[in-house]
Amino acid sequence: MNIKAIVTPLEQTEHGFKHIIAAGDELLKQPHTQVFRLAQQLLQHSSYQARMLATHLLGSLSVENKEAFQILHNTVAKDDNWRVQEMLAKAFDHYCSTKGYGVSLPVIKNWLKNRNPNVVRAVIEGLRIWTSRPYFKEHPEVAVQLISAHHADDSEYVRKSVGNALRDISRKHPDLIKQEIAKWNTENSNVAFTAKLAIKA
Repeated sequence: MNIKAIVTPLEQTEHGFKHIIAAGDELLKQPHTQVFRLAQQLLQHSSYQARMLATHLLGSLSVENKEAFQILHNTVAKDDNWRVQEMLAKAFDHYCSTKGYGVSLPVIKNWLKNRNPNVVRAVIEGLRIWTSRPYFKEHPEVAVQLISAHHADDSEYVRKSVGNALRDISRKHPDLIKQEIAKWNTENSNVAFTAKLAIKA
C-alpha cells in the first residue's frame, strides 16, 4: 500500500475524526495482516493524521490481535499529539464495546492503574458517557468508583477528564455523585479542581 497516497489526502483536513475513520474503514477491507503492517508503518509517520489513522486501525484490529492492543497501550499512549490521544480513547472504547464492557473490566482496571496519564485518560474519556454503556448502565456505582479513584491525580489532563465524566453521570445519578464528592478532601487544590467540574451542571 502506498503510504503517501493514503496520508496526503488526510493531511488536507486539520480537524475532526470522521475522515480518518472513513479512510481506516476502507483500508480494513484489505487482509488484516497487511493492515497491521501498514498501521505499524503509519505510526512512525511525522504527520499526526497518519498516526491517528494508525491508531484507528490498531483499535479495530486489537479485538483479535493482542499485539495491536499492546501497541496501543505501550506506543500510541506515548504520542505527544492530543488528537492521537483522542483517537486512542476511541480505540479503547471500541475494544471494550466489542468484547463487552463487563468482560473488559479487568482490562479497564489494568489500564487505570498505569502511570502514564494518557493511558488512564484513554479509559476515562473513551468510555464516556459511562452510564450509557452496557454493564455500567446497570452498575453506575462501579463507573463512579473506577473514575473517582483518579479525582486527585497529579495530571490536570486526567482530572479534567474525571470531572467531566462524573458530571455526565450526575445528570441521571446526582445522588451517587454527591455522595462520592462528599468523601473528598476539597481543601486539596487538585481535588477541588475535579469537584468543581463534576458539580458544574
